Amino acid sequence: MTAPHGDLPSGELTIEGQITTASNATFAGHISGVKVVYKPVVGERPLWDFPDGTLARREVAAYVLSEAFGWNLVPPTWLRDGPLGHGMVQLWRDPDPARPALAVVAADDLPAEGWCHVVDGLDARGRPVSLIHEDSPVLRQMAVFDVVTNNADRKGGHVLEMADGHRHGIDHGLTFHTEHKLRTVLWGWLDQDLSPDELAGVERVLCALTGALGNTLVDLLAGDEIAALVARCERLLANARFPAPQGEMPAIPWPPF
Repeated sequence: MTAPHGDLPSGELTIEGQITTASNATFAGHISGVKVVYKPVVGERPLWDFPDGTLARREVAAYVLSEAFGWNLVPPTWLRDGPLGHGMVQLWRDPDPARPALAVVAADDLPAEGWCHVVDGLDARGRPVSLIHEDSPVLRQMAVFDVVTNNADRKGGHVLEMADGHRHGIDHGLTFHTEHKLRTVLWGWLDQDLSPDELAGVERVLCALTGALGNTLVDLLAGDEIAALVARCERLLANARFPAPQGEMPAIPWPPF
């Protein structure tokens, strides 16, 4: 099946090169001149806590959920065959390095406003530093999205800063687990109330899960994973605030960037 999007390129998928910084086999390529990212299922590294061969489907599930939110967080993502077999394909997005959404700064040099403090640490030379991220509506939306998808791997490099100020999230293979797995660098709004727009987005998802979204996810996720997704939406709406870290797992992925 493919993701519901009317402008997906068709034709032969040609690989241009491998993205060697990725944990799983990831390639840059193009389809009919449109640049894409291609992750074949055969290149997925086995994990102890996620079923083998499911990461591509989870990436597509994250895209269709993003569409249900209506926030344009995940670039169009779909399943198709390629030179190395069936896998996930996603439209390429070129970030603007001049518009960082996250940063590591000296601990005594925190910005006065417009940024959220996440955690303190030491750099390679033992100097105190702080991880911060911007305080923006679109990044808050991404944090809500990560709670709902139970994203276990929101690294700084998985946030693409666009030239127009929008932010896209990528690399959503470690999502939708039935157990709590939330690991993210976006903890800056810890325990803050969700805004009316954020609550409305979660309500749209919960409503869509009883219709078209739920029907689509049946082909992408296991039944208990969909049930856990529904429960997370209901819990988030009931609490109406950003949750705190829980459990014994680290709250921030490593490396954070």
